[in-house]
Amino acid sequence: MGLMEQNFVEKKLVEKKINTKDYLTKSNLPASDYVINPYVGCPHACKYCYASFMKRFTGHDEKWGEFIDIKECDKPINIKKLTGKTVFLSSVTDCYNPLEEKYEVTRKILEQLLGADCQITISTKSSLILRDIDLLTKLPNLKVSFSINTLDEAFRKDMDKADTIQGRLKAMTELHHAGIHTVLFMSPIFPYITEWKEIIDATHSIVSEYWFENLNLRGAYKKEILDYIHNHYPQFEQEYRKIYLQKDNTYWEELAYSINNYCEKLGVEYTNYFYHDKLVEEKRNQHS
Repeated sequence: MGLMEQNFVEKKLVEKKINTKDYLTKSNLPASDYVINPYVGCPHACKYCYASFMKRFTGHDEKWGEFIDIKECDKPINIKKLTGKTVFLSSVTDCYNPLEEKYEVTRKILEQLLGADCQITISTKSSLILRDIDLLTKLPNLKVSFSINTLDEAFRKDMDKADTIQGRLKAMTELHHAGIHTVLFMSPIFPYITEWKEIIDATHSIVSEYWFENLNLRGAYKKEILDYIHNHYPQFEQEYRKIYLQKDNTYWEELAYSINNYCEKLGVEYTNYFYHDKLVEEKRNQHS
């Protein structure tokens, strides 16, 4: 039993195998045609996770982060359907969550995708992805994205149970040196807390591309995050109230301008997803 797996077994994570008709799901995300989610639920238990809404459809009584369903599928992935398309792993889970060490669902999916003529993007917070570097180097159109929104390990621990920041950076470095297109997904950016410029300065030598996404607060976790700011960052509470209760977008408009200018000054490739809802709507209009 690996150390990552052991840590989560000790927490009595509820595991259940489920059957799915197809690993491929059509995507509404701006930059992908299909998504693959090998699991339902995610032990990372990120406090800001938008995917926690999935709990409504799972029938689980456990809190988000305390259960995981392992998807099994007898139907082979139709790689011909993927020709010229974009595929994203994963949108509502981390495909390299600690249970992947045990079940290897993601690895089996990647083995099926080896012959696909498509753009594949993997998003993770886990160094477990290095286990599959033998497969990753055989995927010619691959991007691997690591979510990092702070260099402060104490803040990271408050927000998620995923790999350490140094663990993510070390894994990104190894993949970069292996010739894989690496993406640093700075998401979600916490106003006045995320050290965006310091993160770029510390990583641009190992990052092929940056993505930026702002912190959106909705549903049950909105109060939890605002309470956290009240208790841990009271100096920013009034600004958070302005952004999230009064719907003032001035901060994001100014930050987007600063980030864009800084990335262009450094000559790094980047995409700003601050206006995610607008991008989704534009994609829908293109296909209507």
